[in-house]
Amino acid sequence: MRDLLHYYPRRYEDRRTLQGVREVEDGTKATLVGRVLSRELVKTPRKGLQLVQVRFMDGWGWKFTGIWFNQPWVLKQMPEGASMVLSGRVQKRGGQVSMMVEYFEDEGGESLSTGRIVPVYPAKEGIGQAFLRRAVWRALEAFQEIPDPLEPYLKGQGAANRAPEPGALALDEALRQAHFPDSEARLEQALYRLKFDEFLLLELKVMIQSGGSALLGRMFRVTPGMIERFRSTLPFTLTGAQERVLNEILEDMQSERQMARLVQGDVGSGKTAVAAAALYVAAQNGAQGALMAPTEILAKQHFENLTRYLYPLGVSVDLLVGSMSASEKRAVQERLRNGQTQVVVGTHALIQDGVEFHDLGLAVIDEEHRFGVLQRRRLLGQRPDVLVMSATPIPRSLALTLYGDLEVSQIDELPPGRTPIKTKILTQKTRTQAYAFARQEIQKGHQVFVVTPMIEEGESEATAELAAATRLRAELETLLPDVRIDLLHGKMKPDEKDAVMERFKLGAFDLLVSTTVIEVGVDIPQATLMIIENAERFGLAQLHQLRGRVGRGGLESYCILIAGETSKRTLERLRVIETSTDGFYIAEQDLKLRGPGELRGVRQSGMPDLRLGDLASDQEIIEQSRALAKAILEADPYLDNPEHALLKRELQARAEAIGFREVI
Repeated sequence: MRDLLHYYPRRYEDRRTLQGVREVEDGTKATLVGRVLSRELVKTPRKGLQLVQVRFMDGWGWKFTGIWFNQPWVLKQMPEGASMVLSGRVQKRGGQVSMMVEYFEDEGGESLSTGRIVPVYPAKEGIGQAFLRRAVWRALEAFQEIPDPLEPYLKGQGAANRAPEPGALALDEALRQAHFPDSEARLEQALYRLKFDEFLLLELKVMIQSGGSALLGRMFRVTPGMIERFRSTLPFTLTGAQERVLNEILEDMQSERQMARLVQGDVGSGKTAVAAAALYVAAQNGAQGALMAPTEILAKQHFENLTRYLYPLGVSVDLLVGSMSASEKRAVQERLRNGQTQVVVGTHALIQDGVEFHDLGLAVIDEEHRFGVLQRRRLLGQRPDVLVMSATPIPRSLALTLYGDLEVSQIDELPPGRTPIKTKILTQKTRTQAYAFARQEIQKGHQVFVVTPMIEEGESEATAELAAATRLRAELETLLPDVRIDLLHGKMKPDEKDAVMERFKLGAFDLLVSTTVIEVGVDIPQATLMIIENAERFGLAQLHQLRGRVGRGGLESYCILIAGETSKRTLERLRVIETSTDGFYIAEQDLKLRGPGELRGVRQSGMPDLRLGDLASDQEIIEQSRALAKAILEADPYLDNPEHALLKRELQARAEAIGFREVI
């Protein structure tokens, strides 16, 4: 019964005032009711084509003919005298009216198919709409009232009185109106309520899952003087967006709840400077800070930046990575244990045995989706405040559902002086222009990235990917004989990848052919051109991410997208990248064009199958349902109170249907 009630219509047809045959205009689609007068099967001269023709009379006595091609079985379903509802395109020739019937059903005893706004369900073959409508109607009749898990909140009691919205429908009414609406307005209210429930259950799931809904964390003391001192040593001024996000972080650090905040912003928007300010505050409070990065080369880059920001302020910064010698590691571990080191930067070497903190107060995690959950948990054993940084802008609505337990901050402006990267789309025909341009850039002493997509057929992804990259490298060596070329691909071990990037950074070669392993963060100041082959195979967010790899050294930079196929839809998608450099706008467009599944380049495991909710357009409902979920869990972290019994049961019932993601 429950499954049936939540089997929502996919669209609705307004059949409140069914037209007579006379009012229908030629060439338009219509729904008519007619009584069967006669029927016949006509074989046409064209070989094998059979025509079913049925004569009908409408309620005003006007006649018309229903036509079906090659569907002789329709005859059996048209007993003379039966009343049928028919939908299709109408043709008027002289006084004759005919309809190419796309859909029909027996009006039956109940008028569930006429005289109302009629639900049209997603149906498998062999199951008719009339049957589904009757089944849902019976299920709704079986309940006097469907119990509502949000009842306490609708009546304005409960957690902070955050009801779905003043005047929101009760669940009973919402389900009845979603299937058999009285009016468009009631239908809209019903769908609002059902979407609200979907998002609320999803947010509760993620928050309970993470166990982080109401954990006590550290309370840090923050003074204006502290922040002033930090600002005074920066070689630049923070942007408005950086200031806003820094204030959000400092508020979290001062509250007694454990901070769990995601800071997302484009490459180069200045996330590290904001993280440095938070680490400085932790150090001023006598606590230690850790910044964990996914690769050694990134860890070293963060180490250099943090040393530049924090060393002048008297904060000791250390580095801990796998390639250090055993004695170097031991020395760092000793300094961490006795509290000499105030900030440590490292890879997952930070969570291996033997690493003990004197007092870890703040953990900053860069590009969190590259770490396993259990790895992170080990770093978080001491309940430090947690700041997650991501350079993959994802739309706020998606961030709130994927990271239900993390507050989301966005740094949505670039520092002054960053010149936007000029982007151009080329096709296979004009592809050689891209490499002619690459040669010019290299002659100026600049460097070039060429990225080729993962190929997903053949033996195994990694092998096929390697073959594609190797082929491209060979082709470019013939095309650009005087250029030094190297290769980076997914089959390499992490330290091999790091070594290649290190050599590229030092200028040991001019052009790097790579599969997408270069997405994350390494600065190559001399790189001014990014060429992306078969660009249509990447998500927009991913293309934007790749483009951000050039232009890091203040030189004018370019990105060329080579489209392997040039359908209108493909070019329309790629134009978003050509015309915009705003990562958040691009991510929103990606969400609209491709749906949530592919957004993060990695296919998102366990993105809930939302039946009604739409991440691209329901941000307001998501924000409201999330506020209620937080309020409910603050009052009752495990939904043990009797008033939440129904809600808990609903969560369990949906748990099978919803995949979910383990977060911090």
